[in-house]
Amino acid sequence: MGEIVVTESVTLDGVMQAPGRANEDTRDGFRHGGWAVPYADPVMMRVMGAGMAATGAILFGRRTYEDFFAVWHGRADGNPFTAKLDATPKYVVSRTMGRPPAWPNSTLLEGEGVPAVEALKKEVDHDVVVLGSGELVRTLLAHGLVDRLVLSVHPLVLGSGRRLFPVDGPPAAFRLVESVPTGTGVVIATYEVE
Repeated sequence: MGEIVVTESVTLDGVMQAPGRANEDTRDGFRHGGWAVPYADPVMMRVMGAGMAATGAILFGRRTYEDFFAVWHGRADGNPFTAKLDATPKYVVSRTMGRPPAWPNSTLLEGEGVPAVEALKKEVDHDVVVLGSGELVRTLLAHGLVDRLVLSVHPLVLGSGRRLFPVDGPPAAFRLVESVPTGTGVVIATYEVE
């Protein structure tokens, strides 16, 4: 049986919206996109690269899948993540995707997300990493389907934006199993769900 590993960049106040680009996700008037970029450093690249190398599959919500496809598929700048993302099996949870996923090695998990992810966990024998996909992550957490969280906690507060954990969400407990500080003040913390 596989494990679901959520990998997210978050701020100290829990914001996960649009870490990579200014126009990545402007829902609700969010104007702070690209907040994580200045904090990238060799330590972070090493840790994220090791995590990506160990990834057996990637799980996305529709919105994040479409964004990753637009940014990463066919990229020709020599970024080492491009080939890995293209080659890795990708699963998309969506009730609204009106066409088959375009990215090679992609499978649409149709219907309700929770039963589809429960079945996927039983079918695979490797880690399935969730990148971004905040709504999907919150649903999986609420249904006890997340095994581990790898959070890159950035030393800033944005005050607004979509958060990893909703204000009215259920209580949850986590056990810290590893933490790696970077040279820019980010702490990459790995938690197991209790």
